[in-house]
Amino acid sequence: MRAVYTNRRAHFEYELLERYEAGVSLTGSEVKSVRAGGVDFRDAFARLQNGNLELEGLYIPEYTQATYNNHTPRRTRRLLMHRQEIEKIRRSLTQKGLTLVPTRLYLKDGRFKVELAIGRGKKLHDKRRAESEKQARREIREA
Repeated sequence: MRAVYTNRRAHFEYELLERYEAGVSLTGSEVKSVRAGGVDFRDAFARLQNGNLELEGLYIPEYTQATYNNHTPRRTRRLLMHRQEIEKIRRSLTQKGLTLVPTRLYLKDGRFKVELAIGRGKKLHDKRRAESEKQARREIREA
């Protein structure tokens, strides 16, 4: 598995509880762009729409060397998962304060996958506590 993009901001903004793997439905020119490293999902989120999972806010710019660029950089992309997993996610998201956050985009067996995590938004004091714990671990490791 080769990680193409990791959403490091998600670890800071959310307490990540459960993780799932989903395939991403991409067009040919989008695949070329992602392989070239042109992807950003800092503002991306996943949602359930009519029983399907969709990824919103994934930005894939047009690949400059392609002879055809026929994709919209920011469009809704369908996520591919088994029905039972989608149902499990749906039940989890009914709890207040939980959301579905994309954390990684990677290549597995020639196919692009997205790692989704069910997360609970951190409050400001939680972020400060996590940062101070990280600093303490860093100091211990250096000593």
